[in-house]
Amino acid sequence: MLKRKGSLFVVSAPSGAGKTTLCRKAGEDLEGLLHSVSFTTRAPRTGEVQDVHYTFIGQDEFRAMIAKGEFVEWAEVHGNFYGTSKGRIEEIVNAGNDVILDIDVQGARRIREQYSASTLIFILPPSMPVLEKRLFNRMSDSPEVIERRLRKAREEISEYKYYDYVIVNDLFEEAFGVFASIITAERNRIEKVDHEWIKEHFLTEE
Repeated sequence: MLKRKGSLFVVSAPSGAGKTTLCRKAGEDLEGLLHSVSFTTRAPRTGEVQDVHYTFIGQDEFRAMIAKGEFVEWAEVHGNFYGTSKGRIEEIVNAGNDVILDIDVQGARRIREQYSASTLIFILPPSMPVLEKRLFNRMSDSPEVIERRLRKAREEISEYKYYDYVIVNDLFEEAFGVFASIITAERNRIEKVDHEWIKEHFLTEE
């Protein structure tokens, strides 16, 4: 069988655009596509499992990992730290699997700086009114929080030109079809091909 190098997919979107659902379905439906579990210092929420949703650690341990350069990107959000492990990404990719990261626009830029071959995908809502409706329908945030999320969404959307692909998530199945097609196509780029395998099986004279 043709071997290939693993790929790194980075997915960003404003809150409410549906990136988490798209990433989750991709991980379920596409073989060899794995999620790199991030580290965080916040407390686990109800139903969250250690090393499945996040790896929960203390701030001292997190700071020590920063000092050792173990994160490809990290950020402090509302007093809690979140970070993406460089070692976990490389372990997955070196095994020939793909990594998918659900991450913000600042983190995406830092990852692109270190992994130039990564594929960046931005998810857009159909419109700002639709995004606002989705956030209200969650019934999990106050109107003030929703307004802050909408202001943040405009800032994030302004970064869309930095990405390789943009998907409008209106009808989920259609958006997922485009999402899966991008992943499939990127997996078969010439840069990912095992040239030694092709040479051995097709270009060596018997």
